[in-house]
Amino acid sequence: MPWCDTYAMTQHLAEIARHVDADAHAILIMDQAGWHMSNNLVVPENITILPLPPKSPELNPVENLWHFMRDNWLSNRVFKSYDDIVDHCCDAWRRLESQPWRVMSIGRREWANGF
Repeated sequence: MPWCDTYAMTQHLAEIARHVDADAHAILIMDQAGWHMSNNLVVPENITILPLPPKSPELNPVENLWHFMRDNWLSNRVFKSYDDIVDHCCDAWRRLESQPWRVMSIGRREWANGF
């Protein structure tokens, strides 16, 4: 989807719900982005959203991915235009996506391994 908004999130949840077994219930742990917590969000009955506490990036592994992309491919640049920013962000995402081993290592939480 081209946008991160309530409509897109509603569609995303509907797709997830289609893949949840009839005798199961999904719990999705999400940050508190506006489109994740909107009163207009339609949450299917077989899904519960469990919001992460505010300002807790250490509990959200994707925050480390954004940090890695900024540090390695997106920082210290002057962008020519909005489209230039989008192009660089898409390129950074494709680079990261082509390195699943890196995604696994960045998202790993050493402090959680003992549980």
